[in-house]
Amino acid sequence: MKRFLCLVVLGAVVALTACTKKETAKTQAPLQENSPAPAITVNSLNGKPLNLSDLKGKVVVLNFWATWCPPCREEIPSMMKLNSAMAGKPFQMVAVSIDEGGQPAIESFFKTSGFSLPAYTDPDNRAAKAYGITGVPETFVIDKNGILLKKVIGPMAWDSPDVLSYLEGLAK
Repeated sequence: MKRFLCLVVLGAVVALTACTKKETAKTQAPLQENSPAPAITVNSLNGKPLNLSDLKGKVVVLNFWATWCPPCREEIPSMMKLNSAMAGKPFQMVAVSIDEGGQPAIESFFKTSGFSLPAYTDPDNRAAKAYGITGVPETFVIDKNGILLKKVIGPMAWDSPDVLSYLEGLAK
């Protein structure tokens, strides 16, 4: 029994540290909910830049993730359902991969997994630094006026009725 408990604890520690990116630097001051979201630019998989400021008027779910992160892969199906449920509404999902392999790694992952998200890259880690991420997944909900409303650390069921209701309310 003691050995089993030790293995469970060890497994939990490994799982928690598996999705941590040591190079990711924190911002100078922690982000505060109900404050302006930091301005960032990320690149779509076809290389087109996306400025967060261009999304004013839309609710934004900004998610930092990686292909090698088990909790990230676990939450992708619910993010796909959320993205579908919010189609046609003033909403934009921005899934920023911190994979060092960039576009090829993400495209390969989507091809082999069957998953798809509006994916972006952050080649110089400026967006990750601006948001002070300490690991993945970390997600930020930004309202139509560019105000950071929520920070979620870890995976979440993004397609749950409560989450959908909350985001639909913000989108009205």
